[in-house]
Amino acid sequence: MELHRCYYSWFLLSALFITVAFCDPDGFLSLSCGENTTYVDSSNITWTPDGAYISAGDVATVHFQEGSSPSTLPVRFFPDSLLRKCYKLPVKNVSSLVLVRTQFVYKNYDGLNKPPAFSVSLGRAITTTVNLSNTDPWIEEFIWTVDKDIVSLCFHSLTNSGFPVISSLELRPLPQGAYIDALGDFPNKMLRKCYRVNCGYNWSLRYPIDLYDRIWDADEDFSPFHVSSGFDIQANFNMSVLKESPPAAVLQTGRVLARRNDMTYNFPIDHQGDYHIVLYFAGILPVSPSFDVLINGYIVRSNYTVNRWEVSSLFFTMKGIDSLNITLKTVHYYPIINALEVYEILEIPLETSTTTVSALQVIQQSTGLHLDWEDDPCSPKSWEHIECEGNLVTSLELSDVDLRSISPTFGDLLDLKSLDLHNTSLAGEIQNIGSLQHLKKLNLSFNQLTAFGSELEDLINLQVLDLHNNSLQGTVPDSVGELKDLHLLNLENNKLQGPLPQALNRESLQVLSSGNLCLSFTMSLCNDFSKNPTIETPQVTVFTPTKRKSHKRLAIILGAVGVAIVALFLIFISVFLYMRRRKSGDTYASRTAAEMKNWNAAKVFSYKEIKAATNNFKEVIGRGSFGSVYLGKLPDGKQVAVKVRFDKTQLGADSFINEVSLLSHISHSNLVSLEGFCHESKQQILVYEYLPGGSLADNLYGAMSKKLTLSWVRRLKIAVDAAKGLDYLHNGTEPRIIHRDVKSSNILLDADMNAKVSDFGLSKQVTQSDATHVSTVVKGTAGYLDPEYYSTRQLTEKSDIYSFGVVLLELICGREPLSHSGSPDSFNLVLWAKPYLQAGAFEIVDESIKGTFDTESMRRAALIASRSVERDALRRPSIAEVLAELKDAYSIQLSYLASEGLAN
Repeated sequence: MELHRCYYSWFLLSALFITVAFCDPDGFLSLSCGENTTYVDSSNITWTPDGAYISAGDVATVHFQEGSSPSTLPVRFFPDSLLRKCYKLPVKNVSSLVLVRTQFVYKNYDGLNKPPAFSVSLGRAITTTVNLSNTDPWIEEFIWTVDKDIVSLCFHSLTNSGFPVISSLELRPLPQGAYIDALGDFPNKMLRKCYRVNCGYNWSLRYPIDLYDRIWDADEDFSPFHVSSGFDIQANFNMSVLKESPPAAVLQTGRVLARRNDMTYNFPIDHQGDYHIVLYFAGILPVSPSFDVLINGYIVRSNYTVNRWEVSSLFFTMKGIDSLNITLKTVHYYPIINALEVYEILEIPLETSTTTVSALQVIQQSTGLHLDWEDDPCSPKSWEHIECEGNLVTSLELSDVDLRSISPTFGDLLDLKSLDLHNTSLAGEIQNIGSLQHLKKLNLSFNQLTAFGSELEDLINLQVLDLHNNSLQGTVPDSVGELKDLHLLNLENNKLQGPLPQALNRESLQVLSSGNLCLSFTMSLCNDFSKNPTIETPQVTVFTPTKRKSHKRLAIILGAVGVAIVALFLIFISVFLYMRRRKSGDTYASRTAAEMKNWNAAKVFSYKEIKAATNNFKEVIGRGSFGSVYLGKLPDGKQVAVKVRFDKTQLGADSFINEVSLLSHISHSNLVSLEGFCHESKQQILVYEYLPGGSLADNLYGAMSKKLTLSWVRRLKIAVDAAKGLDYLHNGTEPRIIHRDVKSSNILLDADMNAKVSDFGLSKQVTQSDATHVSTVVKGTAGYLDPEYYSTRQLTEKSDIYSFGVVLLELICGREPLSHSGSPDSFNLVLWAKPYLQAGAFEIVDESIKGTFDTESMRRAALIASRSVERDALRRPSIAEVLAELKDAYSIQLSYLASEGLAN
């Protein structure tokens, strides 16, 4: 008894000391939901109102009885059940381990006596379903290695189940390396607390006893007939061996068998799943007991010994269990256990690709709609107007908005299977969809489209094509008939005429064609010919009834003959024009192929040679909207990068021919050189020199970034090299060349980390020496696209300057142009970084290079980057100015390194 009295005296003194020494530790966030004032609780934790972290919801007060005294508690509830409601919680360090604890209280605050049920999500994962009919209050705890600096905790209403309601929300940092046996190095796992038990103690413990504010419950409800024993052991144990850092007070008590038999804990589990179990042991007995550990009757550790004056732990992961009991079976002396934790392992859905997210963000901006498009498009639930399969966006429906054209950004949604843009004011030809190889359903009805364009033939998996109620003119191209999986083609109410492709005349395909001028599978008269508003029906003389019937019959015959002649004439003209157009296309293709073979600067490869060089296209080293890049080896042993375009449309062919033409006539050490090409049997293959260093994007964000961090001087050297390449394009060639797709993934590095600009498929030549711009269809990549070019359609060299300015910002800040982590005002790199850099505030510089750069070097690079991304193109510098400033910044950094005695 005296021993216990001394122990508890020490316990209270320790608690008092820790309370004073560790007031509201760094990283603690405690929100009182619905509260409007800040207060400090009895544990010296500061609680703040939640209004700054959420913009939705109403506030109410819960009245309840606490002991003999009435008490009140504020809550926040969400009566608008249509959209998810999210708290945005800041995290100090990305990749840190955090505990998130929420408490939900109903207590009939609304007087309706109808406790709600709703789902809760954390980040991308639906973590639990709260049902306050079963338990009120309801507390949830999660342990998560966060992957963004803002944690989203969201509520999702269930049909006819009332409004979500919450009373408190807590965020606590945990020791790094804790629970690694469950979470490991995998970013797609989190833990949901089921039980955390302080064995041999009859009250719950938390902060300040546990510095991380975990709640340790008493074990009396789970382990009857055991005897507890408490010992003061803080001076005798090395606690650092336990990565989870349980408090010493928890290990100072334990459950010990009263008799020589088994000790069993039974834990109810509400559903089948995977569970992580942690058992803690401390040698607080004067002996060293040994025992077997059994889970659900199976031995998971045999003859485990708890050594005197040592602490230890065991970890187990049990998959697919629906019940849990933990048994310690005596081997030598009496089994002892000091604490344990049980967690459900939750899967975190994979993140949607940044390319897809960036494209959707640009599309949203172009629609002008205020959509609930936050966080990840697919998880925890799909955005409105979007459907997903896993982390792939497979369906987009944006009807009844003013798009006017299908922008190039749509081509980045490579996983789309369904695209619905009906009634979106589209005009002109169908474009920018050729890369959507998985598309099965395309609805472009109720628009003002006038031409099919050349990209439909690339949609090889298309099953439904709905183009009714447009203004399509001319004939239906043969390429539509080549869509082998098509089973519904709706062409109703257009201005089409002439023969339908015979390939469309098959049983598996339904073609709807009414409401056109004249569409038919046969060369005979169209049924709707008489309804043609643009061709007058031939006039026929009708004799009076006093004439003979033979005259009447003659008039009818003459009328029919006249109609037939006109019909045959129209069919003849249509066939003639079609054959002429087809012949012209064939002539153009053959002439182009012949011209390309005469370009002596690039070797012409046969398709057979390409297959041999790539070992039948075995090793993929890159993918993009153009197709795939394969590693190849020429007969002389030289390694090459082989780019195989899947875009076989006229636009794709033009891009292919454009790239071959440009690279066959230019040469510079900072431009990727073309080894040759293949242009046979509709193959569009480019063979480049192979650059083993990967792209700049790979080195900043991809797998290569984990192997080698780019130093500041190396980044400047890359920037100088790329600027030299662009300077050659802008000023060293005649005609001048505008690249039109400058981005970090198009800057490639050789083995010595020298940079070269690549991918000239979208490049534009300015043939007139005095021309100020080229009017053209907007092409480029979201995040790098010059806003002035986008709005005016007028392309200049300053468009390349803007894109290169974005690359410079990437080099300085170490982040991508479009991001969905952090606050909304930081999503766009240009808008976020520019004010800081102009003011010389370098706190946004990439963490990996802080403390390694000369301030003047960084200032020069930051200012030229800021000037390059000015919205007004006239205020942007020329590439020659950019190159000069970068060279100066590079020289200054080299001098700084030399003076400091540092390596490059």
